[in-house]
Amino acid sequence: MNKLENVSGTIKSIRYTNERTGYTVCDLKTEKSVVTLVGSMPLLAPGENVTATGDFVVHSEYGRQFKVASCERKIPTREEEMQDYLSGGMIKGLGPATAKRIIETFRDKAFEVLLSEPMRLTEIRGITSEKALSFGQAFLKHENMRNTIMLMYRYNVSTNYAIKIWKRFGSQAGEEIRKNPYILTENDIGLSFSVCDRIAFLEGIEPGDKERLKAALLWILRLSVGNGHTYFPKEQLLARGAKLTRVVPGLVEDAFDALFMESEIFVERQYPDRVYTPELIEAERFCARRLVSLNGKKDDFSAGESDDLLRQYEGNHHIQMDEIQKKAVLCALENGVSIITGGPGTGKTTIIKVLIHVFEAYGLSVTLAAPTGRAAKRISETSGCEAKTIHRLLEVGYNIDDQERPYFMRNEENPLSFDVLIVDEASMIDIVMMDALLKAFPPDARLILVGDVDQLPSVGAGNVLSDIIDSNTIKTIRLDAIFRQSAGSIIVQNAHLINNGQMPVYNKKDTDFFFMRENKTADIVNLIIDLYSLRLPVKYNLNPVKDIQVLSPMKKGDAGVIELNKRLQSAINPPSRLKKEKGFGKYIFREGDKVMQVKNNYQTEWKTIQDGNTVTGEGIYNGDMGYIVFIDETEQEITVKFDEEKEVIYPFSQLDELILAYATTVHKSQGSEFPVVIMPVVWGPPMLLTRNLFYTAITRARQLVVLVGTERYMQDMINNDKIDRRYSALNYRLSSAFATYRLLSEGIIEI
Repeated sequence: MNKLENVSGTIKSIRYTNERTGYTVCDLKTEKSVVTLVGSMPLLAPGENVTATGDFVVHSEYGRQFKVASCERKIPTREEEMQDYLSGGMIKGLGPATAKRIIETFRDKAFEVLLSEPMRLTEIRGITSEKALSFGQAFLKHENMRNTIMLMYRYNVSTNYAIKIWKRFGSQAGEEIRKNPYILTENDIGLSFSVCDRIAFLEGIEPGDKERLKAALLWILRLSVGNGHTYFPKEQLLARGAKLTRVVPGLVEDAFDALFMESEIFVERQYPDRVYTPELIEAERFCARRLVSLNGKKDDFSAGESDDLLRQYEGNHHIQMDEIQKKAVLCALENGVSIITGGPGTGKTTIIKVLIHVFEAYGLSVTLAAPTGRAAKRISETSGCEAKTIHRLLEVGYNIDDQERPYFMRNEENPLSFDVLIVDEASMIDIVMMDALLKAFPPDARLILVGDVDQLPSVGAGNVLSDIIDSNTIKTIRLDAIFRQSAGSIIVQNAHLINNGQMPVYNKKDTDFFFMRENKTADIVNLIIDLYSLRLPVKYNLNPVKDIQVLSPMKKGDAGVIELNKRLQSAINPPSRLKKEKGFGKYIFREGDKVMQVKNNYQTEWKTIQDGNTVTGEGIYNGDMGYIVFIDETEQEITVKFDEEKEVIYPFSQLDELILAYATTVHKSQGSEFPVVIMPVVWGPPMLLTRNLFYTAITRARQLVVLVGTERYMQDMINNDKIDRRYSALNYRLSSAFATYRLLSEGIIEI
């Protein structure tokens, strides 16, 4: 084994840095020469004094480099180094000229002034009191963050997680972690149990420590929630806990009992095998009670009047509704809660428009909503009436709790005001969102849920739409006749064939559904790049970034979203001296790139121009797509425009909320429609390659579907209708609540 060497000097320049991982390429000026350092050196800045340990290697393209194994750093003390350090970009708005004036004024006391007496910076001409305070706060923030990152660096934890830890604990991070490393598994940080276990071992925590075992069980339970379950079987939880912690089962059971006594988990007497988090059991219980109480029979309309209004709408719009569509409208008129479900082209949008007409003719106010911004925008366009996201409808407040969930201004004390609420794309609603919506629901209003129950279930926990239908307590109308299908279009027909377990029809002349055969994954990917960047745009006069969406079942692998995005970016938006770029995590973000928001951020501010006026608002949500319009290296910001109207400014520290979106997973595409969809058809885990995933992908396309790959894997997807079971109990709770309600209403039992 080669003996490691040390090199010492001052950081001259940073060539490349990845904020997420801390990987850095920089030049170190030693007494004799300039050495290129490569390795994990988070938050390194020009002017710092560094002693790096590692060895020299020769890179085939970049030549001789020093590969860093560890790095000891010191804040600079010489004035010229301090000036480099301040102007290195760590403080927003503080460039080289201002840094020079600060050093010239305060000399070797400059850092002390920034930390302890920032208002003294106003002694320098051009620095206002606001700027002085801002510079001081930014310098203190950077030094605290730097200390946390260096602490986590010693634990081999990436910069991305270290920044999350700093945001939560600030300067107390080290003390809190040494006290209980397992707090880092909680949702707002999200480190894996194994990483926390490694930190705990270094801190001398014993394997049988009860806090360790409790953390393991909670981590497993949170994973299950992330996989869509509202509860997890106790036997499985204990077995996985024992396997994960490698201790005797009795100790795990003791930890389980402790969590129960501390109300960290919840188990019902009648269902002792179901383990819930307190939030999710309350959500299921409340939703069941509320839906049943809202579901009373409505007798506001006469059948004759309703029939007249339906005929009037048909005459005015030159359409003829079939019996099942009319039945769906009457169902919504007669019931407090109703569900209308059906695949593409079955008339759901027509029914929504008819319902708006009929209810408004009776003088009732109608509100439209959808789970995502794109879904809300689409139903607004098709219905001619404004639709809001459920988040916007509930009016997100400013207080965010420890789990980064919103505080809704609309709730039981401050309910919404409308007579009818129609929610489109209801299959995307999870149990937590349904709980929030029903808490704010007016007691005498109607709720109409419209969606396609055969699509993928919600990303969040629960199986809400399916559970409500399965409970047989809420009136449900299933639409199966196909009405909407343009001439020459077979997308809708194929979606229904796939949903029925049959192979689609493809490659017919003058149609819109094609399969292109390739066997090797590399050839499949190459063809997708060619189709996206050249062939389809030329043939159909398309803008590839705006009109074409690549959907993949997987994130990883050569045909997964991560690799496809890199390849598509290189083809569509390659590096250019005219375009600024910023590396972060797995991606390099470049001006012009298509990107997606990957977490709900309820407080992110946006602005847009309407009728010549600037309109502002808050909230960008998981799945929103946009384009990078500007990267400001001085201000350390990226400006993204969503839906071609809302502009959002992202600080570089917030870039973990964005990913490239030339390609996205089928799950992330829910609620969206695209003119053209391209999908690789390759081998993958059976749990991913399912019929409902394939069906969901096909139904995202409006004008054209192009599949690239092997027909055998398409057949495998269609045959695989074994949807992974979600552990949820809303259907049972609805049945039970409905039975109790009926007995009460009939006077058979009393409270």
